Amino acid sequence: MSASCCAPLPPSADPRFRRALWIALWVNALMFVVESWAGWASGSVALLADAVDFFGDAVNYGVSLAVLGMTVAVRARTAQFKAICMAGFGVLVLGRALWAWQTGSMPEPATMGVLATLALLANVGVALLLYRHRTGDANMRSVWICSRNDAVGNVAVGLAALGVLGTGSPWPDLGVAAFMAVLALSGAATVWRQATTELATAAAPAGATGATAAHHGAPPAHDTCCAAGPAPRCRAGNHDDHDHGPAHPPH
Repeated sequence: MSASCCAPLPPSADPRFRRALWIALWVNALMFVVESWAGWASGSVALLADAVDFFGDAVNYGVSLAVLGMTVAVRARTAQFKAICMAGFGVLVLGRALWAWQTGSMPEPATMGVLATLALLANVGVALLLYRHRTGDANMRSVWICSRNDAVGNVAVGLAALGVLGTGSPWPDLGVAAFMAVLALSGAATVWRQATTELATAAAPAGATGATAAHHGAPPAHDTCCAAGPAPRCRAGNHDDHDHGPAHPPH
């Protein structure tokens, strides 16, 4: 069958994207376990925030794997679910930071620094794997945003460790935890907006979808041999079959 007769696979069905998601899933699951232990042991809210973020990302990668190749509407609704998870993470971290501020707990900067470095290496590796997929649909974009936020958060945790060590105060740790919470809320809003737009486009009539695509500079869809109805010229290599010139009128 010729190329024009075949509908392209959804971007997120790319085998390279699937492989990158599996790697990201296992890396994030492992780092969740390691950072959870280190966060509780060191009393660092920033490390706990990063650990919860690793857990959320592992779940998100698993959900993304489950919907690969599905319709735009399904992938967009999945992205909305992930946006809710990201927002929930932000609220959870803000609450934990408030609790630490009220109790006046002091984190251990050495543990924070070591774990921040380890987490940064893990997240930079995952971000590089997912970089090429950052401009796909809302589902793919949400995966990239999560990885990017993780890497930024790891740098911030490292800076917080230096701040705690230099000042002898828990405020750098609490400040970074609050920053990571805001980053999660901002990313959730971005993913939610794109997913909502994709849902509206998927639900729109064909004419309205074409008009929307034209408005954004995309060429309108054309009828191809994939449309319903007979398509005798759709077979590759058979364009001249039975084509012997115009038919003679009956005598």
